[in-house]
Amino acid sequence: MVRTFEMLCEGLGELKSPAASVDIYGISADSRTVEPGFLFAALPGTIVDGAQFIGKALENGAVAIVVASDADVEIPDGIAVVKTAEPRAALAQIAARFYGGQPDCVTAVTGTNGKSSVVAFVRQMWQAMGIRAASLGTVGIDYPDGFEKLEHTTPDPVALHEVLARLVQNHIDHLALEASSHGLEQNRLDGINICVGAFTNFSQDHLDYHKTFEAYFAAKMRLFDDLLSPGGAAVINADSDQADKVIAHAKRHGARIFTVGKLGRDLKLLEQTPMGLGQLLKIKGAHQTYKVYLPLVGNFQASNALVAAGMVVASGGSEAVAIKTFENLKGARGRLELVDRTEQGAAIFVDFAHTPEALELSLQALKPFADGRLVVVFGCGGDRDKGKRPLMGKVACQLADKVYVTDDNPRGEVPGDIRANALAGCPDATEIGDRQQAIASAIQELEKGDVLLIAGKGHEEGQIVGDKVLPFSDHEAVRLVIEGKAA
Repeated sequence: MVRTFEMLCEGLGELKSPAASVDIYGISADSRTVEPGFLFAALPGTIVDGAQFIGKALENGAVAIVVASDADVEIPDGIAVVKTAEPRAALAQIAARFYGGQPDCVTAVTGTNGKSSVVAFVRQMWQAMGIRAASLGTVGIDYPDGFEKLEHTTPDPVALHEVLARLVQNHIDHLALEASSHGLEQNRLDGINICVGAFTNFSQDHLDYHKTFEAYFAAKMRLFDDLLSPGGAAVINADSDQADKVIAHAKRHGARIFTVGKLGRDLKLLEQTPMGLGQLLKIKGAHQTYKVYLPLVGNFQASNALVAAGMVVASGGSEAVAIKTFENLKGARGRLELVDRTEQGAAIFVDFAHTPEALELSLQALKPFADGRLVVVFGCGGDRDKGKRPLMGKVACQLADKVYVTDDNPRGEVPGDIRANALAGCPDATEIGDRQQAIASAIQELEKGDVLLIAGKGHEEGQIVGDKVLPFSDHEAVRLVIEGKAA
């Protein structure tokens, strides 16, 4: 694949080209991956400035550089340069132009919790309509021909646009993707034609990065302020405390408003009745009222399914088929997933809940199914928002009958310090640092009628300790205990 520098960078800043045309064979923001003929984006960062690595990129064969307008660097003659006030946004646009293809219908969902479930549900609804569709986010890329893991909820723009072009080559014309606050703020989704944007909810998370709630919320609103295509639709969970603010953002930019939930106008939840490991829903749509069984527990899963249905309908899909699909929806891996039962019949669930609100919702969802005790094993991530740790402990202590505090992904922090932060909100919890041992202890104490929730890691298959990723899966940890291979 070859593109010219001028075609990739036109209109993105001040261009300097040493010749009438400079051919670009690839793009990268990592000087270590630059190859001959590449364009290198020297992105400013919070810790290091990419401009420091221009020399290395040139040594590796870069023929063009994207750099901030105010960067104090000297670039040799003979190298094409674009100076821009927004290098990250420019890189995303360059990546879009370089790869040149994306599905005809791209929808994106933001919010603190529920994004992975929503995109999985959207994909399943489209597939029920005979549409070749994919979902992309924290769990990975799921499409008819396979599954791929991802390192980030929202990949960097070069990787993301390469994926979009590859999906098109695989005849995928509908995509639902997660829009993380980091991805939105860092311009990773720029250059994508988003026809429907959606909002689930908003609560404390990522304050280690965004610092304030206001900055965190503003990052999420970029989906509606800057990225939603003209004439696009905004699907909003009307039951969220922030719904009115989100609607105001979307309206200011001319979006069609589509609301769902108990307070929704377009898909209104009239009744919700628990039934087995699921719930019976009564939903008022545009032309009729539906009664449908959702085989997933929790009020939040009903909310996620409604947001997903709203995205499908707002993008031109059938309302009746979308809601009928509720009956066959499968939750995203590690999202309040029933993974096994003990010999006594105690149910064991794995969930990704890693915020106070998510943990609260998951425990509340499982409480009605615990004829005996509700038990929870959870930990908190290192090098992340410390303020939510005691709040998670408090939630666990209030809603569970037995609490185990263990390690999650300690990263660069001392694991014991992280556990101490969580224990401050739940002093009576049992502390077991080794996650496998904590899970084993909890399972071995389960009795008939008990329910166990293992929270925090969900689908993850590794535990980050220091700078290493050690193999670890909550699913596998449960299997080992159930099969008597771990004590």
